Amino acid sequence: MPFDYASVLRDDLPPAAQAWGGFPEHNFVGGHVDGEHVPVEGLIQAAAAVLAREGSTLATYNLESGPQGYRPLRQVVADALKRRTGMACEADEILITSGSTQSLELVGDALLAPGDTILIEKETYGGKLARLKKRDVNVVGVPLDEGGMRMDALDATLADLAARGVKPKYVYTIPTVQNPTGTVMSRERRLEMLEIAPRHQVLIFEDDCYADLLWEGERPPTIRALDEGNHVVYCGSFSKSIAPALRVGYLVADWELMRRILPLKTDGGTGALAQMILAEYAPAHFDAHCDDLTRGLQAKLAVMVEALEAEFGTTAEFAMPKGGIVLWIKLPDEVDTTKLAQAAAGAGVSLNPGAEWVSDPDYGRSRLRLCFANPSEAAIRDGVAKLAEICHREFGVPLRGANVER
Repeated sequence: MPFDYASVLRDDLPPAAQAWGGFPEHNFVGGHVDGEHVPVEGLIQAAAAVLAREGSTLATYNLESGPQGYRPLRQVVADALKRRTGMACEADEILITSGSTQSLELVGDALLAPGDTILIEKETYGGKLARLKKRDVNVVGVPLDEGGMRMDALDATLADLAARGVKPKYVYTIPTVQNPTGTVMSRERRLEMLEIAPRHQVLIFEDDCYADLLWEGERPPTIRALDEGNHVVYCGSFSKSIAPALRVGYLVADWELMRRILPLKTDGGTGALAQMILAEYAPAHFDAHCDDLTRGLQAKLAVMVEALEAEFGTTAEFAMPKGGIVLWIKLPDEVDTTKLAQAAAGAGVSLNPGAEWVSDPDYGRSRLRLCFANPSEAAIRDGVAKLAEICHREFGVPLRGANVER
């Protein structure tokens, strides 16, 4: 008789997974990047060179570099942060993680307990929101505008919480190519944040996952680069700039915090081969690769915008992002994008409904996030046309479009 696993499973598990049947025909979800821009040949050459030189170090956990990760990669990250963002940090202030997701988890493990409060941007990374919900943490959303998190709203929110005796653990922000809005916080606003948060004795957690994909305007210095104290914890990733499947990110923190986080990373180390290959590839190629990648992404965004304007007209509202891989869209109020996502899935179109990317689900009800990096230009056009057809059938919008008989 088969064993009854239901008799031993925890009661609070999430819904069971379904067997994976492959990606949908029109895949507009998550953080997949453009396969044509993965630098395969360069990675092959880097792998051969570093394995020939240092392959024997695979015999030890952490490649004889200690629990913070492969030291040559940590030095590459430190050099790149100085060159590209103005941040001065040492290799010993860097922890290599299994994607930026693990950085979020480790900081949460070190700082958050049930009932704690944190501040986030009102529209923010859905994965972060899901993890905070699992921790039973109070999440307070701060409004954004075209320049990212509003500092007047941040100051007022912190003051209101203080008046109620609540001290948040940290302010989580994605200041450069914000996810999902694509905004970029100015240097002046970053300096203002560094005045506001320390005054309230609150840490800043800066997530720079998309910052290497900025194509409009000059990249501002990181908030941590402008910090004259020790008020900022920082994380970044190679997932969007090189490839998400490599699962390599990094966390930057002062040693006083780093020494408390290290015991929490109990996975035996982030994938060694990926670290070695990136350390070999990045010094000579990373900047040029990012320039080429962002040009390709900007071209795909143009295709998506053209398709949306043709199929939805003015019923799809959006601001042009300044970089990244996603477009954040507002549809008419009568459209419930969670229901739209369910209907679209049956037609082979996947999307991220807005309710999963905001601190207030009601605010996100008619919003959606479309990732344009992975599909081909033809797939983008066809997928947006199918999405408009489904949206018209299910909700009566758009009223006019290339897919609707005039």
